[in-house]
Amino acid sequence: MTQTGPEILACPWPASGSDRRRAGRGLLSVVIPCHNEEEVIAATHARLAAVLPATGMDFEIVYVDDGSRDGTLRGLEAIAAHDPRAVVIELARNFGQQAAMSAGLAAARGDAIVITDADLQDPPEVIPEMVRRWREGVDVAYGRRRHRDGETAFKLVTASLFHRLFASLIPYPMPVDTGDFKLIDRAVADAVNALPEKRRYLRSLVPWAGFRHEPVWYDRHARVAGTTKYSPWKLLKLAGDALVLSSDAPVRLTWVAAAGLGGIGIVSGSVALVGQLTAAAPQPGVSLAAVTAVVATVAAVQTAAVAIVGEYVVRAYREAQGRPTWVVRRTLGRERATTGSSRAA
Repeated sequence: MTQTGPEILACPWPASGSDRRRAGRGLLSVVIPCHNEEEVIAATHARLAAVLPATGMDFEIVYVDDGSRDGTLRGLEAIAAHDPRAVVIELARNFGQQAAMSAGLAAARGDAIVITDADLQDPPEVIPEMVRRWREGVDVAYGRRRHRDGETAFKLVTASLFHRLFASLIPYPMPVDTGDFKLIDRAVADAVNALPEKRRYLRSLVPWAGFRHEPVWYDRHARVAGTTKYSPWKLLKLAGDALVLSSDAPVRLTWVAAAGLGGIGIVSGSVALVGQLTAAAPQPGVSLAAVTAVVATVAAVQTAAVAIVGEYVVRAYREAQGRPTWVVRRTLGRERATTGSSRAA
């Protein structure tokens, strides 16, 4: 089966959404992408099962196995066999975290949907506070980190710098010091699910949709078990995708570079001309070093411009191919999942 998949950001949202939040218990969906999380998945489910009743909502936990090669899928099968509130979506291969989250978001049936990771770095105990904010009318209650335990100073500094650079390049409000841990209203999920692009970066798609956003502050913990699935190369690739998929700024920077080089050329030519006109005796030629520097600079900028345009062309080609973002091999537990309230607003 295939499927295609400031501090407060405000935008008008349907009045019926608030009415739906106040009426009855409602259904809460928790979406968790999993890739090689064998060591922690049982603890994750136990924590969630203990915390979620405090929300006052019926709930389902949607696990998406993203091509795990360890015992993660066996653990999820055991969870689905014993807990009717668990749903397991097995993808046909490893499609990546963004695709796995998108698959879970498309399958979730809740009036509100929480997205979180399986490693327990984002504590489930924060979810009731997110639900409280949602019931008060917030459409996106996103987790904002006060502290991040278990991470190197280098990663903390680079992550902070990237978040701020990324937010400055995006043409709509983008919160900083946040990850994928958030609660979104059904209307927000429907808006994001309806977007046609195949290559997805949910951290920018959710703010793009608008609605009312507010932070829920928390302390991020160290991993309970296992190791991070993001190598420095994967983090760099994710950062590149985030910028190219969400912003036109990289292409426009080539115009800045071209204007700068043009200015340098005009100034350099004027200086050389004045020097020749005012010198007692004309100086023949220019130095080889000066010529080399100018040619190398121009070539570097041209190459960078072609590379940036190429990144956009590749992504446009991927979108034109029309391949699904993920492929589902099978789904477990859906027939026994809690029904909860209607999705209709």
